[in-house]
Amino acid sequence: MKRLINGNELYIEEHGNPNGKAIFFIHGAPGLGDCRNDIKAFSDLGVDYRLIFMDMRGSGRSEGKPPFTHEQWTEDIESVRKELVDEPIIILGGSYGGFLALEYVLRYPESVRAVLLRDTAASKRFDQDSVQAAKDANLTDVSEDELIRLFAGEVASNEEFKRVFSAIQPLYTVEYDEIAVKKKMDSIYYRYETHNAAFKYNKPNYNIVDQLPSIKVPVFITVGRHDWITPVESSDEIASHIPNHEYHIFEQSGHSPHHEENELYLARLRAFLQKNKL
Repeated sequence: MKRLINGNELYIEEHGNPNGKAIFFIHGAPGLGDCRNDIKAFSDLGVDYRLIFMDMRGSGRSEGKPPFTHEQWTEDIESVRKELVDEPIIILGGSYGGFLALEYVLRYPESVRAVLLRDTAASKRFDQDSVQAAKDANLTDVSEDELIRLFAGEVASNEEFKRVFSAIQPLYTVEYDEIAVKKKMDSIYYRYETHNAAFKYNKPNYNIVDQLPSIKVPVFITVGRHDWITPVESSDEIASHIPNHEYHIFEQSGHSPHHEENELYLARLRAFLQKNKL
């Protein structure tokens, strides 16, 4: 479905048990990501839960009216919640979507039953480590200047965006499948303006570590052992500041343990939800 939310048309899919508690899925990679990967990874939860997937403002199949800010994105989530659910939700955010899930629960604490985090961060503290890891990887088909522009939010076109993002794909997973990656790269809705706004204006000021202790709902924290872009240290930082949490490191995964170790990931997630009577 498409819904007009805060003056911007959002693409939304609803799956699963209409009578179950609602889980909202917030994808990462503004301007690159959309809800399809989460649908693939988490649809099995639909036996028990009502699953709400959306392409965020400026990403995927959603309209791209500015502003592309954390304030606007979290307001969009809250407006969708009010329109579709009108009761507290479980919110799952991966990568950059985890930034938004954390900011959402801080802004709208009464709207949240639990927070599920996957390969994310609460600050920019480890950003330079990620940039350096990309530089040290000696990747072909991408220059150091292009890497710097990518992380600085200074991509010049969707063509450049696709080429540079494709070049860094070997960093993301433990097992690299070149054919599958090419198919995925060709399927992406590239929106370089959204990416630039996120990385040039939002990410440099992102630091909510001091606010984390105020989160009282249960929090599920997960990360792949070999994640290069939101490394284990980022999740360690989150876990050290949130009192009511459960933390898992997936030893055979990079940035996507929900895909790389899907069966184990879902088993641990279900156990967390059951333990907390969610």
